[in-house]
Amino acid sequence: MKRVSLLVRLWLVSLLACAVAVAFTFTELDVTVAERFWRVGRHLSALNTAFGAAVILTLESAVILILVLSRLVRGHLSRFAETLAIACLASICAYGINDQVLKPFFGVPAPAMVLSGARHGFNLLAGLGDSSFPSGHMVLAGAFAGVFMRLYRRSIRPLTALLALAATLLVLGDWHYISDVIAGTFLGLSAGILAGEVWTVHIKGWVTP
Repeated sequence: MKRVSLLVRLWLVSLLACAVAVAFTFTELDVTVAERFWRVGRHLSALNTAFGAAVILTLESAVILILVLSRLVRGHLSRFAETLAIACLASICAYGINDQVLKPFFGVPAPAMVLSGARHGFNLLAGLGDSSFPSGHMVLAGAFAGVFMRLYRRSIRPLTALLALAATLLVLGDWHYISDVIAGTFLGLSAGILAGEVWTVHIKGWVTP
């Protein structure tokens, strides 16, 4: 119980820090940075095609299907394979919640729309799945990474570096604002770490008589 209480307090502190960072970047940096890098985005358009959400979701679904079939045939999965399956499931679920609930709720126009004249702001309950806040790509990546960070502590540093690279490319490509990637990363990591923690509790409960 003490450990759970500590984790909850740590998450609440992180949530507060995330909210402060999002508020600052939303009002002070988002549009300025988007305007500065809008030309760069045209040279990175191929990345959006290769790493679009539909492509990633398809790959994760295929991985899950392969692992399920492997489990049925072999009767078991390695610890890494189990972690990979949980990571893909957490990533898909977190993306679905973000795409169908959070983006429509906040209703923040994408950078391309703002640079074409739309107002950069929240349009509560008036958004769509292609709204900008939080970043769906970072939710996908963050949830996947969060599971591995929780279950394989040695992966924290390399995955943090990859998440930072992904966030940078999303901002440089004018697909998302800085506030989008901060919120998306926090949401994704929270979902992934929670999934990893629940899986850990499940395994301990299963192996303990």
